[in-house]
Amino acid sequence: MDEALSLQEILKIIKKRLFLIISFVVISAGVTALLLFYVIPPIYSAQTQILINQNNINQEVYGWAELETDLQLIDTYNVIIKSPAILNKVIEELNLDITTESLSNQISVSNEDNSKVVNIIIENKDYGQAVIIANKVAEIFKEEIPTLMNVDNINILSSATISDTPSSVKPNKVLYIGIAAIAGLLLSVGLAFLLENLDSTIKNEKDIEEILSLPVIGRVSLMKLEKSHKSSSSQYHARRS
Repeated sequence: MDEALSLQEILKIIKKRLFLIISFVVISAGVTALLLFYVIPPIYSAQTQILINQNNINQEVYGWAELETDLQLIDTYNVIIKSPAILNKVIEELNLDITTESLSNQISVSNEDNSKVVNIIIENKDYGQAVIIANKVAEIFKEEIPTLMNVDNINILSSATISDTPSSVKPNKVLYIGIAAIAGLLLSVGLAFLLENLDSTIKNEKDIEEILSLPVIGRVSLMKLEKSHKSSSSQYHARRS
């Protein structure tokens, strides 16, 4: 085969190996779907929100300095929320059979720029457990922050609640099945071209020219050979009779 294939030759190879390509796509997408729906457990999330704001403060004297102080403390609070000082108490009160590191990996803390609202998100295989942990983390954090930071500026803005129809956040089944189908397509197309390259059978005059580096100057018709063969066979039977 030429090193550079024309578009027509590429389409010809794909058409020739179309069954192989379709089989790879269906199998890879199907196996991935089976794993996602029946083997890999879904991950659910629950979220609670806390508000960083001074308690019992006179709004008339609450100025820019106090606002800046609250915003600057948020980064510190984000670290404290996932610290052993908070999580060990959560594990103890909920009697969780996990390590502090494992619980920390389930927690993500975020907030918008210049926002005093902090989101505490828990991801867990058990949806009900995720809700309980999210609320307990916020509760323990509010209780402990006056001792840890000597401030009292935490309010629970909203607690996590259990939904009647929870939806998993991980894995994204549609995304992973699509990726598997594309991977199967790429792999099968690559295999199709590899098989074509490894196929050393002579199919036409062009293959002969490439192998021998000589031009083809004649061609024997297959139809004439068949007729000649039939004629020879009939003469042979006539002589025997």
